[in-house]
Amino acid sequence: MRAYVRFRLNNGHSVELGHGDFIGRLWSSSLPIADARISEAHCMVSLRGEELKLLALRGRFAVDGSRQSSQVLDIGQTVTLCDGVDLYVQEVHLPKAVLALEGDGLPSIALNGVCSVLTRPRAEVVPRFLPGAAAHVFSDGEGWRICVNGSSRALERGDTFSVDGRTFRAISLRLDVVSRSVTSMNDKVDGPVRIVACTDTVQIHLGSETLALKGLSARLLSAVVAFDGPVPWEVLARQLWPDEEERNLLRRKLDGSLYRLRKKLRDVSIRPDLVRSDGFGHVELFLHIDDVIEERT
Repeated sequence: MRAYVRFRLNNGHSVELGHGDFIGRLWSSSLPIADARISEAHCMVSLRGEELKLLALRGRFAVDGSRQSSQVLDIGQTVTLCDGVDLYVQEVHLPKAVLALEGDGLPSIALNGVCSVLTRPRAEVVPRFLPGAAAHVFSDGEGWRICVNGSSRALERGDTFSVDGRTFRAISLRLDVVSRSVTSMNDKVDGPVRIVACTDTVQIHLGSETLALKGLSARLLSAVVAFDGPVPWEVLARQLWPDEEERNLLRRKLDGSLYRLRKKLRDVSIRPDLVRSDGFGHVELFLHIDDVIEERT
């Protein structure tokens, strides 16, 4: 119950990447590549509709020799990240449903590869192995397993487990539900917006109204615009606070900044989900078909 693409690397090894996994130079990348030509967050695998796509983030790539910023993945393709760094698509797997976790303080989060379940300071599922996490959930190629305090067992739909006083449940999510964006507008105006992003200032035009942002809110929104696709929260946060070493503090800073930005949007009747989390630990710009972006960063 996992959507993934299997790439064969230049060294002959294979790696499976699912929705939200990104390729880059950072050690925390799902597929880290130690090459100065590769960006920190170069590109990412994303589930769009019922297709797996490769989306450019800070870098670009070529597919079968043609430069792309977005590409539906299919068996037999050769993805070139830079000269001499190729990924060969061996398999694309799209099940009808995927396994997810939900529970105390945790919305439905689809599982992907190896995930760490955190309970402090908040319930969170991080899509990689973190030593010291309350629990780890991972795919063994045939199913899912949950590991708590060094003891692992199979994890199937309907199973529950408790750690640190919190209870979590394994549920099934249809693939179209995972990838579909559900937006509740409440009383906000659902009209096309035009965003002019200039790094330190941003203007958001909605009809005859304009919201002018500056400072941290402007830099945050400009960074999301520049990534041009879902970006892991930690990558985004380190763009804003490059000197912050404490990961939990980094997350609190980002959460607070996102809250303030969404409040500013809500106060002037711009849909607050314009900047949203995708449920996989990523932040993205959620655009409607008539929205316009002018990037001047």
